[in-house]
Amino acid sequence: MSRLLTSPIISSVMSLLRPLLLDVIPTIQQTAALALGRLANYNGDLAEAVVKGDILPQLVCSLSEQNRFYKKAAAFVLRAVGKHSPQLAQAIVQCGALEMLVICLEDFDPGVKEAASWALGYIARHNSELSQAVVDAGAVPLLVLCIQEPEIALKRIAASTLSDISKHSPELAQTVVDAGAIAHLAQMILNPDAKLKRQVLSALSQIAKHSVDLAELVVEAEIFPVVLTCLKDSDEYVKKNGATLIREIAKHTPELSQFIVNAGGVAAVIDCIGSCRGTVRLPGIMMLGYVAAHSENLSMAVIVSKGIPPLCACLIEEHEDHIKAAAAWALGQVGRHTPAHARAVAVANVLPTLLAIYMDTRSSEDLQMKMLPHDSKARRLFVTTGGLKKVQEIKAEPGSLLQEYINTINNCYPEEVVRYYSPGYSEILLERVENYHPVL
Repeated sequence: MSRLLTSPIISSVMSLLRPLLLDVIPTIQQTAALALGRLANYNGDLAEAVVKGDILPQLVCSLSEQNRFYKKAAAFVLRAVGKHSPQLAQAIVQCGALEMLVICLEDFDPGVKEAASWALGYIARHNSELSQAVVDAGAVPLLVLCIQEPEIALKRIAASTLSDISKHSPELAQTVVDAGAIAHLAQMILNPDAKLKRQVLSALSQIAKHSVDLAELVVEAEIFPVVLTCLKDSDEYVKKNGATLIREIAKHTPELSQFIVNAGGVAAVIDCIGSCRGTVRLPGIMMLGYVAAHSENLSMAVIVSKGIPPLCACLIEEHEDHIKAAAAWALGQVGRHTPAHARAVAVANVLPTLLAIYMDTRSSEDLQMKMLPHDSKARRLFVTTGGLKKVQEIKAEPGSLLQEYINTINNCYPEEVVRYYSPGYSEILLERVENYHPVL
């Protein structure tokens, strides 16, 4: 459908479909609702036209009265409207739809439950206020019951909706935890259905990310070492979400990171990074950085597990700056503790690669900021491995962009240090020695 449709035409379409929702023949009612849902699903303008056409109150009233086919169609319309923006989702809340959708979660038909869960998830995902409205309507305990139903499609959508509710705040995540969701989600990590595993891992991640206490509750559900099998899954989203869950736990405390190390989590994440490409790598890269940042021992665990080479490979192989930036940051966390840690990074021959990236005019500011200016140990390492000397040997046109980058690097060091490593400086010193006349 073209966006060139004028407002009067849209209004006339809505006015034609609206009375069909009250037709005496059930199949006409259902077809009209499906038509409205497909229109609203197409874009925000058409969804807004459904709201302005005063159609939502009629749908909501019918949810409690009509058969299962109509209920599914009506829930589809609410989902299609609510997905586009917080404002449209709020319009659904204001017409009293949440209470009716929650009642549908208790319906005998699994398809009705699925449609209602989907609509609630699309509303909750926008912000904490809308998510809280879904919670206040009483959806969470029923969603936890839905993930225990035998139908895979219902399990998927219910887990996704719990994830959407949990992501906004610790309080909302705690509501999901209090309803007993963690234990049931943890049991589904090994389910053979990849799409279900994606949603389960996402929900656990959204719970664990908020606080140490919530992360510990997820760990106490005995997700290790089971979750590590997800890092070898054939589905890339399962891999990514599994690594994300481990990252969200590892970031909180040295104790949680040590638990992951003891469970074989670091080695598993390193293998995962080495076996995939693109954004699938990102949570694993971040996880290694978080683990290494906590302490010298944990950083050494990353080194001993051969974590540096795949991080270096990410710098070379990846094209997205945010992935390279994450790898540069993670390497910085590994190398920042002691000279031994720094040496482990240096011997991997990563510094020339970092320099090349820093000098590349295509590199983003964020990528460059992950390097020398904010890390004293990285600056020292850059000198001792010959990086600063190499920079001074580069011949750049005065005023060129390349010269600007060289100046930016040089500004990270005292002037006398830069002079010392500049070409010809040793000859200048020798000449001064020869021409020096001591006073006896």
